[in-house]
Amino acid sequence: MQLANLDMDVLRTLAVAMDLGGFAKAAGRLGRSQSAVSLQMRRLEDRVGRPLFRRQGRNLALTEAGDVVLSYARRILELNDQAVAAARGLALEGSVRFGVPQDFGDTWLPAVLARFTRMHPSVLIEVRVDRTHKLVERIAQGRLDLALLWSSPALPNTKIVRRLPMVWVGRKGLSYAPDEQIPLALFEPPCVFQQPGVEALEKAKRRWRLAFTSPSLSGLWAAAAAGLGVTVRTPLGVPAPLAVLARSSGLPKLPQLALSLYGGEANPPPAIVRLREILLDELPSAIGGAY
Repeated sequence: MQLANLDMDVLRTLAVAMDLGGFAKAAGRLGRSQSAVSLQMRRLEDRVGRPLFRRQGRNLALTEAGDVVLSYARRILELNDQAVAAARGLALEGSVRFGVPQDFGDTWLPAVLARFTRMHPSVLIEVRVDRTHKLVERIAQGRLDLALLWSSPALPNTKIVRRLPMVWVGRKGLSYAPDEQIPLALFEPPCVFQQPGVEALEKAKRRWRLAFTSPSLSGLWAAAAAGLGVTVRTPLGVPAPLAVLARSSGLPKLPQLALSLYGGEANPPPAIVRLREILLDELPSAIGGAY
């Protein structure tokens, strides 16, 4: 049997499409038409000789063969990117001080750091996982080179990379009667999530009380899991047994929240530039195509 060579560009399109949740979003990200992306996927199916996609409601999902191809595509692309980075950056050295909110610390961050370290083992990377206002303080003190931040603080060289919905998080199936007081579990002030949550409740004429405060996200998750109250976050990293609560829970709709990237000084060293590139490349898969 003659083996087929898979096109690296097509594999990258597949990975981007599945990260973002569809061909249309992948087309926008890659600067191509949706028909061009669809054609690439049909050619990939022809190469493999198996259907890779199936209809799931109004969306496309992968077949069993599609899951296999996507898994290998990610490994092939990572090896490709490592080879290119190694060839271009053999002398890449220095250090990077990176700050990230707690929402990313346990899930997305380890894979990003592992990828960067494999590509650039001579670069020393220091990471601070903390609340946004603490990260902003460290930036002002000159103690961070890069940082992901909730909201869009007035810092130089900072841009919004995505807007995400804020949601109510609590135990699965939780709901409140129209006259019931809402117990809240929130960070200690200052907190970028607190004011939008309180304002939404007051606009909906819902009574509320602050039932629990914590300096850590794990504390909020524990309080919500124990039934002490509901909290306000984004859909990222919500642990079991908690869930994003639907409008049927009796809680009002919340606004969106910006996720921003502080990019450091105007002309940063190569190590900082490289980590920033990897962050922007990995964020879509962390956030998902639904947001």
